[in-house]
Amino acid sequence: MATSRTQYDGLVQAEQQRVMLEKPGGGVLYMREVDQQIGLMDRLVEAIDDPRRQTHIDHTLAELMRQRTYQISCGYEDADDCDHLRADPALKTAVGRDPKDDPNLGSQPTMTRLEHAVTHRDLLRMGYAFIDHFIASYAPRPELIVLDMDPTADHAHGHQQLTFFNAYEDEYCFMPFHVYEGLSDKYITSVLRAGKTPTAPEILSVLKRIVHRIRHAWPEVRIVFRTDGHHTKSQVMAWMDAHDVEFVTALSRNQKLKKLFALAIQDAETQYQRVGRPVRTYAATYYAARPWEKAQRVICRVYITEKGTDVRYIVTSFQEAGAKHLYEVVYCGRGKMELMIKDHKVALKSDRTSCHRKEANQFRLFIHSAAYVLMHALRSEYIIALRRGGPPRPQNTGGGVELCSKSACVGSPAPIRVHPWFSSPLRSLESTADYGFMNRSG
Repeated sequence: MATSRTQYDGLVQAEQQRVMLEKPGGGVLYMREVDQQIGLMDRLVEAIDDPRRQTHIDHTLAELMRQRTYQISCGYEDADDCDHLRADPALKTAVGRDPKDDPNLGSQPTMTRLEHAVTHRDLLRMGYAFIDHFIASYAPRPELIVLDMDPTADHAHGHQQLTFFNAYEDEYCFMPFHVYEGLSDKYITSVLRAGKTPTAPEILSVLKRIVHRIRHAWPEVRIVFRTDGHHTKSQVMAWMDAHDVEFVTALSRNQKLKKLFALAIQDAETQYQRVGRPVRTYAATYYAARPWEKAQRVICRVYITEKGTDVRYIVTSFQEAGAKHLYEVVYCGRGKMELMIKDHKVALKSDRTSCHRKEANQFRLFIHSAAYVLMHALRSEYIIALRRGGPPRPQNTGGGVELCSKSACVGSPAPIRVHPWFSSPLRSLESTADYGFMNRSG
């Protein structure tokens, strides 16, 4: 049975059988290797002002940030998990401490103090650090950047700042913005906000910062903004027209649009009656709602089946592209963003925003975002390795990435030899859970 061997800085040597990559293994060490290659955590640490006297501390800011991020990547999203994992040899090694001789890592109270010590200025610098990291991840410069923006519901069960009752969700919740690059799935930023429909100033406050940062690095890059109908605001479209940002966004249905495309809808219904099978047609014209500064190109998609007629609209700055291509390829391509949000929110549990202060919850959102960036980099590298006959691609499912679970480190000083999983602090609990799952599975 084949064995994979990975060398980290000449200090840590991980050995595991190929099949063990699909089970709990020494994946936290992979996180450290990816982190050192892309330099993400160093950027984030530099963004935070640490007022503590450095000669009187037990845990540096860099160690705390890495400990928390690596734990989230391994499926341990709660700060309480720090109390159980602070002595884990693999985690200590990944963070940069000797697994045998150095003191344990930070505890839950230490992590909580860090969350509540971060200021809004620190958070702003962290947001810029994520954008700068996104820009630095490209070599060479891209020709096109597609900005996919979407809010997602984050239900709240306390009295957190910024919580708001959302009638659609029927819950008190946050609605944080998530912004990704639509072609590469790369994370750009996320912003905590109240659980309501976004306003034009909220959208522009995020969009302006991203576009200005990108254009400062790449003045000639082409930028496309792609999102749903909640973001189709007259002020937003006017700003994008003025700053050479192209856009494809959904447009809510109304009686004016229905009258404008009545002939196209009627022709599609006639065609359906003639052929007796589903019909999809497209039409385009110019339309200006009352607040808009000028008429914009609007595309209508008509889809008719035995269940009835479904009509959707998008508005775009593209003047020459075909209506069908703009809708089916360009606009519908944003559906992939739901998978990115699923990885961020469901797999990496980024909805753990239970702190009272909004700054603390935004910090948590950024820490989970750091875990997403590391996992995206790891997964991208593993796709390349798989094509070369290397180990299989890890999956963001359930309790985090299966590859990145606990392991044990035996032996010190270097080299440190890693024997995955067998000395996990939660091994008895994991064994019980696996036994119960097997029984339920029959």
